[in-house]
Amino acid sequence: MPVKPSEKEEHFFIEKELKARLQKLEREQQALAAAEQARLKELHWLHCPKCGQKLATEMFGRVEIDVCANCKGLWLDANELDAIMAEHHEKEPLHRFLKVLGA
Repeated sequence: MPVKPSEKEEHFFIEKELKARLQKLEREQQALAAAEQARLKELHWLHCPKCGQKLATEMFGRVEIDVCANCKGLWLDANELDAIMAEHHEKEPLHRFLKVLGA
């Protein structure tokens, strides 16, 4: 004859089953979120935020910038403006010197 589990045992196994289901659901939700993020990145990667057309990359000094051929928008990645400004400041004393010489 089968032995009926005690109330504590029943509670233990129900709790264990619920934890396992919650962990599985959390893993599934994380996988869906990662897949959605990858899909959105692929959909919008190197597309103009203004008009949606493909962006072309061009070199501006030593910095690679993204340019939209359609709306002529110019897009910079993180720290690219700082790099452009630093490059500009490097050249500034030379420009002042050349102006003094009349060049």
